[in-house]
Amino acid sequence: MKKRLILILFILIVLGAALYIGKDEIYKYIFPKKYSDYVEFYSKEYNLDENLVYSVIKAESKFQKDAVSRRGAKGLMQIGDTTRDWAIEELDMEDVDIFEPQDNIRIGCWYLNKLYKEFGTLELVIAAYNGGSGNVKKWLADEAYSYDGEKLHTIPFKETSAYVEKVKHNYEMYKKIYN
Repeated sequence: MKKRLILILFILIVLGAALYIGKDEIYKYIFPKKYSDYVEFYSKEYNLDENLVYSVIKAESKFQKDAVSRRGAKGLMQIGDTTRDWAIEELDMEDVDIFEPQDNIRIGCWYLNKLYKEFGTLELVIAAYNGGSGNVKKWLADEAYSYDGEKLHTIPFKETSAYVEKVKHNYEMYKKIYN
């Protein structure tokens, strides 16, 4: 009995040490940097922190390039058809395959950049990416959601509120792990 207890204690100590020593690798597995060539390139092109782009991809599709939402958003960054069509026109793109990581990440980064130009802050950009820029504008104009017209104290869509928190958490983790 005593030998068994010592063996179990030894195993727990070894496992604990392995987890402590390898925690960075575990975090990198949970918060991967897949499609890094495209993320790094388009993050620079559109003046974005690449950690934000990874955070959005993780929240939107968990890095599954063929993901489709119940609302029809597609690919890694869950691009809707309207946004895709707008980007194709604005960026003069041809032969776009929204499930192709390069096209999807390019359009997603372009759109995040547009939202930054429109709203200026991380939280509003994330809220607009999920809930729509028109809704964010309405919320900012409504004292029930914004005291000053510049920040939201309440996001009325539960899905968008949860999404903002998820992306912000992902963003903090990516910065902590990789910076």
